[in-house]
Amino acid sequence: MGAPKAILLLGRGDHAEAMRVAAGLTIFGHRVRLVLMNGPVMNTPEMAHQAEMMELADIVPATTVAGQDLVYLDAAALSQAMLEADAVVSL
Repeated sequence: MGAPKAILLLGRGDHAEAMRVAAGLTIFGHRVRLVLMNGPVMNTPEMAHQAEMMELADIVPATTVAGQDLVYLDAAALSQAMLEADAVVSL
């Protein structure tokens, strides 16, 4: 395995699955940034569990959906995050 990468994971569909994948990528030493997209983040027991996993993995999720309790990224900030990443994964 090579050097750790800066990975930007775009959670475009199933937010809980994106959170699981993001946490899993940290096991290999990668720095992961997670952006949840295409709809509000639901307040469910599954999402609460995944939020705990984010905390343990030291990942602070962001979103492209305004009005959420997460860090908001507009188009310019999302573009900058993509430029700074070694790899972009879209789920």
